[in-house]
Amino acid sequence: MGPLNHTNGIRGDLAPTAGQLPMPRGGLAFRLRGGKRAKMRAMEHVTDEAAARDAAFMREALALAGEAAAQGEVPVGAVVVKAGEIVGRGSNRPIGARDPTAHAEIVALREAASRLGNYRLPDCELYVTLEPCAMCVGAMLHARLARVVFGAPDPKTGACGGAVDLASVAALNHQTAFAGGVLGDECGALLKRFFAERR
Repeated sequence: MGPLNHTNGIRGDLAPTAGQLPMPRGGLAFRLRGGKRAKMRAMEHVTDEAAARDAAFMREALALAGEAAAQGEVPVGAVVVKAGEIVGRGSNRPIGARDPTAHAEIVALREAASRLGNYRLPDCELYVTLEPCAMCVGAMLHARLARVVFGAPDPKTGACGGAVDLASVAALNHQTAFAGGVLGDECGALLKRFFAERR
C-alpha cells in the first residue's frame, strides 16, 4: 500500500481522480483544509534534500519508538522540529505513566510548548512514526502546527485518513498540512515485530 496523499486518505498507489493531487517523487503530497473555499495549495516540491531531511527526523522518532518498545509500550515516537532543530521529543508511555493521553505526539508537543514558552507552535513540524489518532490530531490543530509527517498508516485508529479524516473537516478553523509514508515500511515493521513478540 502506498503512502497517503495527505489528509484526504488517498493511498499513493491509487490513481488520482479529479481534485486529487498526483503523488510527486518522494511519495508526499499536501492538501490544506479551508472550508468550502478550500483551494489546492501549491504542492511542496519534494527534492532529494527535503526527502532526506524528512527521513532524518523520522529516524529520530523511530529511535524514540524503540525506547517505548523497550519499556513495553506500543512503539511510537515523535519529535517536534522548529527551524531544523528538535525542540520536543516523545515516546509512547500511557501504560507507565498511567495516563491515557500520554501518546508520543502529546508528550512531544508538551515538551516543545514548555521549551518555547507557548502552547501555539505555528512554525513547527511534528514527525511521528504512526498515523495520529483523533486525540492527537486535535492537539496538533490546537497547537497550530505548520506540518505533520507520519510514517506508517493506521487503518484502525488513524485520524488522517486511516479510520477517519479529522484533519480535513471543513468546520475546523486551522489549517495544518499532513503527509504520510515517510519511512513507512520501517515504522510499520517495528510495530509488527512488537505485536508478533506478544502473541
